[in-house]
Amino acid sequence: MSYLRSASLRGFRTIATAFGGDADSLAARSGLPPRCLDLDDMLIPATRTAAMLELAADELECPDLGLRMAKLQSVSVLGPLAIAMTNSPSIGGALDSLARYLSVHSRVLTLSLRENPDGTAIFYGPAGAGGPVQAIDLGLGFIHRTITFLNRGRYGLLGVELPYVPAAPLETVEAFFGAPVRVGGVESAAVLRLPADLPGRALVGVNETLRQLAVAFLDEQSSGQGHDVVPRVQTAVRESLGTGKVELAGVARLMFMHPRTLQRQLAAAGVTFGGVVDDARRETALRLLMSTSVSLGQIAAMVGFTDQPSFTRAARRWWDAPPSQVRARQT
Repeated sequence: MSYLRSASLRGFRTIATAFGGDADSLAARSGLPPRCLDLDDMLIPATRTAAMLELAADELECPDLGLRMAKLQSVSVLGPLAIAMTNSPSIGGALDSLARYLSVHSRVLTLSLRENPDGTAIFYGPAGAGGPVQAIDLGLGFIHRTITFLNRGRYGLLGVELPYVPAAPLETVEAFFGAPVRVGGVESAAVLRLPADLPGRALVGVNETLRQLAVAFLDEQSSGQGHDVVPRVQTAVRESLGTGKVELAGVARLMFMHPRTLQRQLAAAGVTFGGVVDDARRETALRLLMSTSVSLGQIAAMVGFTDQPSFTRAARRWWDAPPSQVRARQT
């Protein structure tokens, strides 16, 4: 069974309530725990999620449910992937990150970028006649709005191609995308046709360090590390050492979680954030002492200490010896 993060359901409760429906009942009847509607990091079955959207669209008489949900969602739905995208040098780089790491957000979603004479095309799916129309509408609509956000306004979408007949009136779909929509194209996936110059448009206010940290984290996740919070925090802490003070709030931001939520999840796993940081510093410092000739002052900075005396005090606590003696033992 394929899963996706419950962040994908942001906005569902709001829309269901506005249309007089019971969001919790719709979730339960679709085989989903109602609490997933209010959390971001639960893993929920993709097929049951799609079924809930179809059920809600039918019972609430809301044929554009997926597009309405897309309007209520921001790029932050993607968690760490949002950090990698918004800190990319260009829109093309952001879309490359989206295509490469979308599986971290959901194993069932696929996205590819293809060049054509008119520009770049985004293929999103797979989808087909009789498939999960609302789920595809939501995903494609979300991608469109994310590009609009990155471009800080309309980006010149050339057209949309859908391999299915949308549940909503065609004029409603075209109004959402602001571009012509063609139904029943030859492609098996939904397509966004982008202007040729879009990938090269630069993003402003980017932070390369944040992008590198997010990419390292995503690489770790996509390699099969899983979704357990402890290895995720360990990865984020290791990659953050030496870039500044490693704080709970900073790591929580990287993981798109509230600091208190992260703290609670670590406590439930039987660890503390301070303990994770201390372990990462000790392991990294020992590796540098044993396998490099880097000076003690440099090692102190590389593992996040403000000065060498602080490193020395930590070394005595870790190994009952100062760093120089630990290195001497190896030689």
